[in-house]
Amino acid sequence: MNKILVNVYVPALEENYDFWIPINKKVYRIILLLIKIINESSGGYYKPTKMPLLYDRNTSEPYNIDLTVKDNNVENGTKMILI
Repeated sequence: MNKILVNVYVPALEENYDFWIPINKKVYRIILLLIKIINESSGGYYKPTKMPLLYDRNTSEPYNIDLTVKDNNVENGTKMILI
């Protein structure tokens, strides 16, 4: 299985999104993908001025953007925050 289902909360929009993300991609690439999808689904309202980070919603720890999703120990059902 090369994709996992995660829930991403975006405080700027006060919305939650469920995404299937590939586990072998770096978190940096995942963030870029999330920005694009969230911007499109929000009608263009989500346009961050600087690169946001992904955080674990339970621990508030940021994910290392230079590591893959798998290397950050992200699992199916993980809840994240995009700030």
